[in-house]
Amino acid sequence: MLRNLSSAALCVLLTSAGTAGEPPRPPQIVTPIEVHSFRVVDSYSGPVSYYKLVLDPDMPFIRAVYRPPLETVTLGAEVPENLRQRTKLVRWKWRAQELPKGGNECKPGLGDSAAVVYVSWKRGLRWYSLKYTWSSEGEKGTVCDQKRNLFVAQDTVILESGGPLGEWRTEEIDPSAQFRKHFEGGNPNAEVPDFVGIGIMSDGDQTRSVSAADYAAFELVSDR
Repeated sequence: MLRNLSSAALCVLLTSAGTAGEPPRPPQIVTPIEVHSFRVVDSYSGPVSYYKLVLDPDMPFIRAVYRPPLETVTLGAEVPENLRQRTKLVRWKWRAQELPKGGNECKPGLGDSAAVVYVSWKRGLRWYSLKYTWSSEGEKGTVCDQKRNLFVAQDTVILESGGPLGEWRTEEIDPSAQFRKHFEGGNPNAEVPDFVGIGIMSDGDQTRSVSAADYAAFELVSDR
């Protein structure tokens, strides 16, 4: 029978059926987090916002242009309540436009980033966050600046570093796997608290330099 199928039809058949001996994969739902839903997080922000919404017809995005001596401002968006335990993947696009001079999140006094995306969970009174950065000079893949206390647990992960500038990059993470890796010693059975929010930030206050980036196409992928 399979010899009579076209290659395209065979591909569809195998995709829908799954690998032999494995159950079919459940359908996935992609839920966008619209860029206009991001708001200033007052408790982590100075008085002047340096973000603007750009309504590009192809892909709306948030543009951040930090100029010293402004105080750092963070924007945040809540994860819908029904997805806080169901999100399998988080995706977004970003592009660096200007790198803070000498910025390196792993060196004291140089911890500025062209772009940051925070992924956050909450259990009781304690917040857990992974700070994914687009660095000027930090080594890609490095984990540093780890914080642990009664109320906060946070790791910084350098996801991109250096140029090219002005070029969109797409990122994708598995939030539950990342939580277990960073906060539960890699235990695959550890309970993951509610995934509650996504934040963005561009800053240059430590290096006293301009820092700029664009953010777009935030998506949460879940099973039905």
